[in-house]
Amino acid sequence: MAEAVRSLERAFDLLEHLADAGGEMALSELTEASGLPMPTIYRLMRTLVNHGYVRQEPSKRYALGPRLIRLGEGANRLLGTWARPVLARLVEATGETANMAVLDGDEVVYVAQVPSRHSMRMFTEVGRRVQPHCTGVGKALLSQLPERRVREILTRTGMDSHTPHTYTDPDVLVAELERIREQGYALDDEEQEIGVRCIAVALSGGPALTALSVSGPSARMTRETVADVAPIMLAAAERFANELRPA
Repeated sequence: MAEAVRSLERAFDLLEHLADAGGEMALSELTEASGLPMPTIYRLMRTLVNHGYVRQEPSKRYALGPRLIRLGEGANRLLGTWARPVLARLVEATGETANMAVLDGDEVVYVAQVPSRHSMRMFTEVGRRVQPHCTGVGKALLSQLPERRVREILTRTGMDSHTPHTYTDPDVLVAELERIREQGYALDDEEQEIGVRCIAVALSGGPALTALSVSGPSARMTRETVADVAPIMLAAAERFANELRPA
């Protein structure tokens, strides 16, 4: 029984390594990342391949498999349900619309929202996918990744210009991500849509790359308001990350 549990733990660790690497790794890379003997990794990966949780590409590299999609979709729905009380408290504290989003591959997906009670408010459809470089949640999520992976994502997605304020130079965005790490929050300063300002915070140490945001019209979400909202966001993200961690 102990050996079966140990194998299960190792299999989950290998899936986590694949996810952290962007979804695909060579056997040698898995060996280096995990510290496990290559024969052990090969045996575990063959089991995961046989059950559809991993697939082996023609290049012989291993990639996350399609059977994980159903698990991920179910987990995202539950994550959105768990987040609603947190988002509701943010709306109560700030008066503006609160969202939660996750990084899914190269895109940001909104998984939960609680709207502001103001008649003029921001609305983002749950399930909407956006590029990460031009949104508060996207930049908060990118700030949690190594620079190499950030640049890989930006190369694949491109950096479309949505407004005159959108970051379109990867070097400039990488420098912005360093500032985000230092201050603890990201700001979408009319980069996705003119007239809309958004502040976002990543859930540090959470089980997945997740971010919370509060957004509203720039006339209400002034620079002074952002300074007041930032500590509220940071505290909410820390509490929620703690709630999601295993007991």
